[in-house]
Amino acid sequence: MTSKPENSETAAAETPAPPALPQVGQVSASDIVFALRAGVADFLARPIMSGFFGLFYAVFGLLFVWSLLWLGQIWMIIPAIIGFPLVAPFAAAGLYEMSRRMQAGESFGWADILTVMANQRKREMGWMAFVTLFIFWVWIYQIRLWLAIILKDVSFSGFDGFVTAVFFTPEGWTFLAVGTCAGAFLSAALFSVTVIAMPMLLDRQIDFVSAMITSVRAVMENPLVMLCWAAIVSVTILLSLVPAFLGLVVTLPVLGHTTWHLYQRIVPADTK
Repeated sequence: MTSKPENSETAAAETPAPPALPQVGQVSASDIVFALRAGVADFLARPIMSGFFGLFYAVFGLLFVWSLLWLGQIWMIIPAIIGFPLVAPFAAAGLYEMSRRMQAGESFGWADILTVMANQRKREMGWMAFVTLFIFWVWIYQIRLWLAIILKDVSFSGFDGFVTAVFFTPEGWTFLAVGTCAGAFLSAALFSVTVIAMPMLLDRQIDFVSAMITSVRAVMENPLVMLCWAAIVSVTILLSLVPAFLGLVVTLPVLGHTTWHLYQRIVPADTK
């Protein structure tokens, strides 16, 4: 009769406690400046390899927009371009690895960096990619929903007609206002769960849920600084899209390397 409680107590004692979440530190605007300088230094140290990731991201964006034109999905072009920065943290995974190796004084070549995502297949990065792409899909879907609700009576043909309907009609202004509010919420949510989680998953053994929780804690502990960083990332990437996405060849690598160093400032190394 008494063996079950004893066994239960023994099993409970032998069950390992879940690992504690990493500590999150306080950062200031000076930390962003430090991280930006370090990010630029990392880019200049390996400009061709770093620029490759920016070029790949730019080419992907151009092909994505071209495919929308080819498929006749004109309405998706503007929301796709605006939502493009949402997937930047995932696209910068190789840049985080480059900064990590340079900071540790490790040598590396193209194969080491280009296979970084493949090496994560048994870890948690795949789930983080799923979260990123799911929120991007929600972003596109909610734009389509508001388009059907608000612009249902507005006809347009071709890209020029769509721009006219959105920017020069009362219904279009309503669509932009509602879409901007919904998009701001989704962008804030995705930024909060990925800004620290992405580099953390490459840096240490941690599950993606714990990484996302730590990332959200980092944003909540440093709301103004992280809001400033989110604004820098979004504005920089959007401006980089203007010259046929080519600005991303430089800006994405610099932002990726900078994110790594900002992560290092927020999550102290002694909490690994």
